[in-house]
Amino acid sequence: MTSVLVVHDQTLQRLGLRMLLAAEPDLTVVGETASPLDAARMSTELQPDVVVMGSRVAVAEGLDAIRRITGPTLSGERRPRVLVLVPAGCEAHSYAALRAGAGGFLLQDATPEELAAAVRVVAAGDAVITPGLTRALIDTVRQQPVRRLTRETELHALTERERDILTAVASGWSNAEIGERLCIAPTTVKSHVSHILAKIGARARVQAVVFAYESGLVHPAA
Repeated sequence: MTSVLVVHDQTLQRLGLRMLLAAEPDLTVVGETASPLDAARMSTELQPDVVVMGSRVAVAEGLDAIRRITGPTLSGERRPRVLVLVPAGCEAHSYAALRAGAGGFLLQDATPEELAAAVRVVAAGDAVITPGLTRALIDTVRQQPVRRLTRETELHALTERERDILTAVASGWSNAEIGERLCIAPTTVKSHVSHILAKIGARARVQAVVFAYESGLVHPAA
């Protein structure tokens, strides 16, 4: 059973999200709040698997909440993953949320089925990001020349195999697909991905995707 905390500053939207998610047999909603900062406190208390955040993620309060929810702990326990619901037309704001530690993005007008599927994927540690949001993130990455120099240095810490796997991750392949194409077990792929995240200082798979572009390992299509 995957536990979910719902965050939205609009009451009807928050109630709708709760009802949609609670209707899924494998999902349970353990709490809800209108405040991102309350969500950070509740995440510590309730330990949800996923925090669905659909409000104010682009402002300081929302970004700080994401950092607190996903940040490292002294005891080293698994931290909740954050799925951000992005309003249409605000895709560029996703980059700031990504830098703060968000693990997935979904447009706010997604269908109930897409929302439930995204929660499951994020809970499993994989990345959720729509093509339109990917385009916005890549466009933002292209405007980060200073960061690219730093990322190129970090890229040298990865082995050739790790670079191959990171390239595949950035191409949207699942662990099973990567394992099949590289002739290694999915569990081995998962281990490699964990090592990659640790080496580049990323907390989620979707951050590794952006790292691949920032470092120049993967080049956006024109």
